[in-house]
Parts: sequence; C-alpha cells; structure tokens
Amino acid sequence: MPSFDIVSELNNVDVKHAVENASRELSTRFDFRGVEASFEYKNESVVMSAEGDFQLQQLQDMLRTSCSKRNVDTRAMKVNPFDHTGKTYKQVIEFKQGIDQELAKRIVKLIKEKKLKVQASIQGDQVRVTGKKRDDLQSAMAMLKAEDLPLPLQFTNFRD
Repeated sequence: MPSFDIVSELNNVDVKHAVENASRELSTRFDFRGVEASFEYKNESVVMSAEGDFQLQQLQDMLRTSCSKRNVDTRAMKVNPFDHTGKTYKQVIEFKQGIDQELAKRIVKLIKEKKLKVQASIQGDQVRVTGKKRDDLQSAMAMLKAEDLPLPLQFTNFRD
C-alpha cells in the first residue's frame, strides 16, 4: 500500500550559516557602530544580545532576512520573550523540529474532514499517511501544502 511520512525538519547547517551571515551584516551596519550586539548559535537556538529592546527587534529582522536567503522557513522560529539584566537585553530564538502532538492531531483532523481516501496515523513526531492509490496521497499532499500551518512540512519516504 502506498504511503508517505509528514515531518518538520530543518537543515541545521543552513541555520548556522544564516546566523553567521546575520552576524556579518551586524558588523557592517552603521546604526550598530559602538553598540554591543551579537548573535550566538548553540543547541538549535540563537541567543541575541543588544543594549536595547528596539535593537533586539532589528537583530530579529536581520536574522529572519538571512534565514529566508538561505531557504530556512521562518515559521519554525519560536521567539521567546527577552530578558533584561543590567544594560544588556537578551532574547532566545529556538528553531522547532518535529511535529508536536497538537499539530499532528490537527493534520489528521484536516485529512479526515476533506474525506480523502487515505488514513493518517501519528507516529512520534511525524504523521504517516497511507492510501490505496498514489493519486489520493498526492491530493493529500496538495491539500496540506495549501493549508496555513504554523510549521513547515516535508513529505518523506514516499513508497509505492
């Protein structure tokens, strides 16, 4: 029986390169001359630090821009609230990978509501979709691509 898996994965190398590009742009920006601001990538998250919350917002925009240039979907970014200690503001941005239970249930519900001739089952942090015909699976893929979901989805292990 044909099947495929729905996953949400990021290429960590591209994320790291996007952070390095944003850091390079930060060093050339005129409005950040003499300001202590930085990006730091560790454990699938980015720690941004600056002297003000407005500057943190600018750093976040720079990171989003360089992520989109590296084809990293910015929907996977989870922006945490900033911390203020002394004269520095810090903000952690996490890159989510894997489909959590709530989103997996929503995907299964969407597939059932459309009355497609496929079955969806949750398997850990991915969703397996099976059907009798390849065309049914492709229509399920097209339907999910058209939906506005909070995470980027990839379709892997397409088996005939």
